[in-house]
Amino acid sequence: MSDTVDDATQRARYWPVPILRAVPAAVIALVITFSSNHAAGYGLLLFGVFAVVEGIVLLLAGGRLPGDVRSRRTTTLQAVIVLLAGVAGIALNGHGLPAFIAVVVAFAVLSGALELTQGLRARGRSPFARDWVTVGGLTLLLAVAFLVTPPDYSKQLGGVERVSGVLDASIVLVGLLGAYLAITAVFHVIAGLSHKWGTAAPAATAPDGAPHA
Repeated sequence: MSDTVDDATQRARYWPVPILRAVPAAVIALVITFSSNHAAGYGLLLFGVFAVVEGIVLLLAGGRLPGDVRSRRTTTLQAVIVLLAGVAGIALNGHGLPAFIAVVVAFAVLSGALELTQGLRARGRSPFARDWVTVGGLTLLLAVAFLVTPPDYSKQLGGVERVSGVLDASIVLVGLLGAYLAITAVFHVIAGLSHKWGTAAPAATAPDGAPHA
């Protein structure tokens, strides 16, 4: 879809949203990366903080889609779901691995499906459709990754690695959450900057095709 004056106007209003979405994702991804604590409760607490901030950003994002009522409503609904998941994550962080899996999977399935559907519906109408499809797809992949990881997974480290300890499901799943957040943070930054650079409206042309003075 080629850019139009209307596309440029939409991009100018919306480009800060992906940048703001990248911030909590990047911060929590860094915390997970550099933390030695990969317990399920800690992962759920970190997820809750991310989701609350993400939900607030999505609530604000709806106001930057004034010409797209359907997308605005979908974004608002997604914001409510993400906020509820964040509150649940913070409240249930002491309930261990089952709560971690349940909350993150519920978030990923509902939020991912909404964002993916929003992007598919907006193809050809919105310059943000591809972004929504990509992030929605990544979020659904997070749900798949959590569901295929056995909750009772445990592997004793050692051997040629000469590393002591146990690699269990909690460590794997918290790591997967960190990887998801890192990937989406990078994508949001790229998307936001791309929309910012695309805010310049194309030159208006006269009816005969010659550019206006």
